[in-house]
Amino acid sequence: MFTSRIRMLSSAALAAAALLVAGCGNDDSGSSNTSAPASSSHSPMADMPGMNHTGAPSTATRTDYNDADVSFLTMMYPHHAQAVEMAKLVPGRSQNQELITLAANVEKAQAPEMEQFAALLHSFGKPAPQATMNHPMDGVMTPEQMTQLRDASGADFDRMWLQMMIAHHQGAVDMANTEIADGTNADAKALAHNILTAQQAEIQQMRGMLGQN
Repeated sequence: MFTSRIRMLSSAALAAAALLVAGCGNDDSGSSNTSAPASSSHSPMADMPGMNHTGAPSTATRTDYNDADVSFLTMMYPHHAQAVEMAKLVPGRSQNQELITLAANVEKAQAPEMEQFAALLHSFGKPAPQATMNHPMDGVMTPEQMTQLRDASGADFDRMWLQMMIAHHQGAVDMANTEIADGTNADAKALAHNILTAQQAEIQQMRGMLGQN
């Protein structure tokens, strides 16, 4: 009987050990399922509208475009990015309510258009557009000019901003006209027409604000 009791205790111990091992296995698998994902470094480009953060070309879903369409969308993206950057400077530096409203309208119009540029390029199978420019572009301010604008305030800022944004808009108008003349993609050309209409009207408004004819 004593031997039987030992056998019973041994069997119970083995069963308990098996349960303990099984429980540890479940805990391990549970922790692996709930562990935090590895952190990834944040790029400033991730904050730009419509960005494909890998920068890699996607699989093309359409072929109704030419090089002029790609050039227009690729170049207009950073062109708009700088206009949005300039618009964001206004509320903290100007007391001119008309200018504050104009800047808000510029940002409201151009940030969504950046999304459209990126989406079209993605559908063409082209790399994501970049928000910075590697070469001079019509109407784009230099880093030195942007520094001067950031350092200005009041009436000086208002005048400088209007003069710079007029030149900036004129560059966009030229680019839109080129796309309308040379592009083939209907969506890109529609964007060009919208830019042409809106920015020509804003140029006239800004000239009036500067007291120009």
